[in-house]
Amino acid sequence: MAGIISAAAHIPYLKMERKVIGGAWERGSLPGCRSVAGSDEDSLTMAAEAAAACLGQGDRAGVEGVFFASTTAPYREKQSASLLATVLDLPVELQTVDLGNSLRAGLSALRLALDSVASGAAGQLLVASGEQRLGYPRSDQEQLFGDAGAAVLVGGDDAPLAYLGGFRVSDEITDVWRTDQDRYVRTWEGRFVSGEGYLAVMTKAIKGLLAKTGLQPGDIDRALIPAPEARSLQDLLKKTGLTGDGQAADPLLDQVGFCGAAQPLLMLAAALEQASVGQKVLLAAYGDGAEALLFEVRGPLAKPASDLARQLANRRALNSYARFLSFRDTVEPLPGEPFRLVPSATVTWRERDSLLRCQGSRCQVCGTAAYPIQRICDHCRSQDQFEAVRLSGMTGEVFTFSRDNLAGRPDDPVAVQTVVQMENGARFYGLMTDCDPAQVELGLPVRLTLRRFHDLGGFHNYFWKCRPVR
Repeated sequence: MAGIISAAAHIPYLKMERKVIGGAWERGSLPGCRSVAGSDEDSLTMAAEAAAACLGQGDRAGVEGVFFASTTAPYREKQSASLLATVLDLPVELQTVDLGNSLRAGLSALRLALDSVASGAAGQLLVASGEQRLGYPRSDQEQLFGDAGAAVLVGGDDAPLAYLGGFRVSDEITDVWRTDQDRYVRTWEGRFVSGEGYLAVMTKAIKGLLAKTGLQPGDIDRALIPAPEARSLQDLLKKTGLTGDGQAADPLLDQVGFCGAAQPLLMLAAALEQASVGQKVLLAAYGDGAEALLFEVRGPLAKPASDLARQLANRRALNSYARFLSFRDTVEPLPGEPFRLVPSATVTWRERDSLLRCQGSRCQVCGTAAYPIQRICDHCRSQDQFEAVRLSGMTGEVFTFSRDNLAGRPDDPVAVQTVVQMENGARFYGLMTDCDPAQVELGLPVRLTLRRFHDLGGFHNYFWKCRPVR
């Protein structure tokens, strides 16, 4: 038997009230707000943040594979899962797989991981998903979509959330899509998308799962069903009989938005923070077909350091639609950041332990910690007598900083240059993100987070920044 050991979510620091988007186009707005990835975030960095929280401080040597699911992966021809495994400082002897092209890719990745563990092919597998989908400017999708990341750690018989079975349906339908030439998500007529697509196929999957497991709708304690919009979800609940009080979980549309392939894992992470032993949990997803999985809570799950409620409560409002468009490269502001060095793929590969794995060194002679890895100790001058230490899981505090009004992006002009005193004594120099520059102060508790710096040399350049602890 297989099951889930832990789950975690990452909600970006920025949010935007939908009335800001509607007001920019002098049209009506949907209720609530949507999450907005920062200018230095993408689907991979959000998945990495969630995956790091999911793994916590536990031993990572047992993880035998990483599955990354997204319809907005940063590369078309380069594996994201291997990059994710590297920044999580996982062993190199593991399987890495990318899944995409479908809104149910996240749930499909989870089911594949569960089947692999159940068959004995692997001991533990990490499933992570991140999404940053683009709706056409002025469209409903621009307001409905949200950005987020989520991750799940799958394990064996002792997993506290046991996997009881699944049911899946394939359906060829052109309702929501992007070709290889499209930047924005396309949709067909709304009644067709909902009636012939979402409602019809999700009903088959959920009813098929209940019939396969011999359960009635009332036997389900929590139904985690992502929906592209609220009305379709209510129609689906009526069709499947999952209308009990508190039975259907909040799809997070009003606070986060619809996060594509990451939505099922996001809802799962949110639900498991409040799960009770004995509950039966149904998890479903739609996209060119549908899947539904059944779980039972058999023990307490490890809780991430920052739960979903805390992340939602500690966000900053983005009130400029122009900045939102600039963050998405939809409009190009006055060029900024003139002082950049074109990176080398060879140097990035050679220094990947420090640059991507975020490893520093600890001298085995005197114990001095440093970042990046130093072959010669600054304190005792011993040579090649060090052990590599991962800094990305540590906390630290601001040792010194400066606010640079010339080094930032034109749409985010203030760069907070920061020196962080890490908990092991190493000092990390880098930029601060997810912050109000005016509120940065000495001693501010921070953590390190992977971010996308720029796209030079023909490839994406990732490195670590610090951010205030949320």
